[in-house]
Amino acid sequence: QVQVVESGGGLVQAGGSLRLSCAASGSIFSINDMGWYRQAPGKARELVARISKDGVTTYADSVKDRFVVSRNMIIQAYGKIMVDLQMNSLEREDTDVYYCKANWVARIVQDFWGQGTQVTVSS
Repeated sequence: QVQVVESGGGLVQAGGSLRLSCAASGSIFSINDMGWYRQAPGKARELVARISKDGVTTYADSVKDRFVVSRNMIIQAYGKIMVDLQMNSLEREDTDVYYCKANWVARIVQDFWGQGTQVTVSS
């Protein structure tokens, strides 16, 4: 099992920056990739950025060249995986609840989600 906790959301003006952090703990050695997703009220949750255990990154077209996802491998030795999302040049359209997901692959495949963190971009 894996526990996922996000932090770092808040209110920022358009054009500003925020950094979100995600900590996964528990059976972390079976985690394949980790990703950030966002969801607006009444809409489906969508991928923002994802990073594999090999460091391969994937971004939504809407955030390419503005957001950077990174994974702290050093922390892994201490029982946690930290994945950060650096968000620059924020736009009002980036306002959403952001969720971190750990994709866990062992004898079964299971996704573990955090509780979400609100990001609000004001004009």
